[in-house]
Amino acid sequence: MATELQRPDSMPCHNRQVNSTSTPSPEHLRTDDPILDHAEENNAAMAKLTLLPGHAHSSVLSERDSQACYGINLHSENHSDSSDSGNYDAPVGDSLLGDCELSQQIGAQLKLLPMNDQIRELQTIIRDKTASRGDFMFSADRLIRLVVEEGLNQLPYKECMVTTPTGHKYEGVKFEKGNCGVSIMRSGEAMEQGLRDCCRSIRIGKILIQSDEETQRAKVYYAKFPPDIYRRKVLLMYPILSTGNTVIEAVKVLLEHGVQPSVIILLSLFSTPHGAKSIIQEFPEITILTTEVHPVAPTHFGQKYFGTD
Repeated sequence: MATELQRPDSMPCHNRQVNSTSTPSPEHLRTDDPILDHAEENNAAMAKLTLLPGHAHSSVLSERDSQACYGINLHSENHSDSSDSGNYDAPVGDSLLGDCELSQQIGAQLKLLPMNDQIRELQTIIRDKTASRGDFMFSADRLIRLVVEEGLNQLPYKECMVTTPTGHKYEGVKFEKGNCGVSIMRSGEAMEQGLRDCCRSIRIGKILIQSDEETQRAKVYYAKFPPDIYRRKVLLMYPILSTGNTVIEAVKVLLEHGVQPSVIILLSLFSTPHGAKSIIQEFPEITILTTEVHPVAPTHFGQKYFGTD
């Protein structure tokens, strides 16, 4: 089953490459900026985050989830916010009280997959320091697939009529054309296969962003997109949102290519309150889809997934 992936040699000339002579290898990328501050405890946090419509769950955190969220030790010795970092639990950003304010500001723009035991187990394996790389990748790919499937569910569709093999008419739907994926290298590439498994011929662009060693600010080194991306709806893929700075820079590049924030759906696995808040404050029309908003981000994701931990 053929897939179509936009490769650098087939990209149009209007796409840019920044500082090509100093572009680092994807295996050595570090993204985002340093941790800003520690998360604090608050029993009322995250109660108002928006669940995806159409699901029966009425609250984001169950009693078990709340205990897991607020009972954890947030004072890690190593504080890194990169999803390609080797740290297993890096606390980031706002207090949980700030996250309650975040949910009021974001509203429907932040969408959470409804929590169930299956998703909870996948999250647990991904966060488990003792998990083997095989179990980690298997669980990550499953969770990615769930997020991608729900991301596709956010895209527009139109009604259609088909004829069944028995000659009956069936009223169904089909997705409208004009969608594409964009992965933020390196960790975002882990989500590409899950998107291709669902959309065989979807076009995928790439953005390479690294933290500047002197300023510690996210810097764009490379960007390649389909030539007509300004007419497409974009599934932006980045599994771990900690500070949100990498995604903010990536969205700025998409805007430079004519993409409107309202057609960008950010697919991620885990987000911190500060990361989601930063992105929505910068781009209020963007949609964020994730499985969990938690002050501790599994920032080891990229290294363990690609075997460089």
